[in-house]
Amino acid sequence: MQQALTSCTMCGFCKSVCPSFKSINWDTDLSRGRIVLTYGLAVGQIEPDESVVKSMYTCTTCADCVRRCTSKVKIVDIIEMCRADLVANGHILPKHKQMCENIVNYHNPFAEKKSVAETLGLKPHKAEVAYFAGCTATYRATKTAKASMSILDKLGVDWTTLDEVCCGSVMQRVGWPQEDVTKLMQRNVDAITSLGVKTLVLSCAGCYRMFKLEYPKYVKVPFEVLHMTEFLARQKLRLKGLGDVKVTYHDPCHLGRHCGVYDAPRDVIRQFPDVDFKEMQFNRDLSHCCGGGGGVRAAFPEEAADIANTRLDEASFADMIITTCPFCVTNLKAQIGDRKIDVVDLVELVDDHL
Repeated sequence: MQQALTSCTMCGFCKSVCPSFKSINWDTDLSRGRIVLTYGLAVGQIEPDESVVKSMYTCTTCADCVRRCTSKVKIVDIIEMCRADLVANGHILPKHKQMCENIVNYHNPFAEKKSVAETLGLKPHKAEVAYFAGCTATYRATKTAKASMSILDKLGVDWTTLDEVCCGSVMQRVGWPQEDVTKLMQRNVDAITSLGVKTLVLSCAGCYRMFKLEYPKYVKVPFEVLHMTEFLARQKLRLKGLGDVKVTYHDPCHLGRHCGVYDAPRDVIRQFPDVDFKEMQFNRDLSHCCGGGGGVRAAFPEEAADIANTRLDEASFADMIITTCPFCVTNLKAQIGDRKIDVVDLVELVDDHL
């Protein structure tokens, strides 16, 4: 880690893209500043007081700084390692602590007592395709889960729900002990493999990132992992037109910059007949964060709202923002206010027009 920390040249190129810096306007809440803080903590030059801990947790982990960094410093990895060290030494934000304890006790961050399988109302069975709904779509943004399952039915897919628990994304992002995260990983993989599943389909970008990038570091993943948009892009969808609606697309950070999935959602959008689609100025790997990731929405809702407002303003030309993550939908939708715009998950749009 020390080599990575000292690789930062303090050039400040990250300042032009960091959403938390644009919202808070303090250098300590910038990627460069967090590198300095992490180094100071690592060598014992500074103490983890309240202001230091806050700065380490105002990062949405969007990874736009990683894209912009001329020294190729893996800034998000460093921040998440620093968070893990802070948590190990008793420095965790109350909101994050509550969420993680809920996951340990209830297998979801919302302390919902019903399991995912019970909530979705379908009994898992042997099938080649499984749908992993995730906590947010199961318990909060329920339209996304319902639409995903409806699409699979309409396409005649032999699929199953799962006896799933939280994927562990929340814990991983805020620095909770890896031992607890790995237990969740193994439990989910065991539940999936026990049903003979060959392809796992996920509608949540955060869950997808976990299975695609994080799970293989700790457990064996013997099945194909697809985001729902990747699965749909392989299908010949007979969709009805959207009508006289100008649409744009917001790339979730988990799905885009972290996992490189840019084409699949756009391929699906273009299957709507005569769709009036226009990109935002900042799109694909340049896309701006919605503000909800990295534990920011839970701990710093004002920052999350500020970043969401910026993103909504960038889409002022459109009637509808399409995205592919229930968390992005939730955070952006909460700030619409008087704007004449809607925010919709692509799977909901597909289900309504299939």
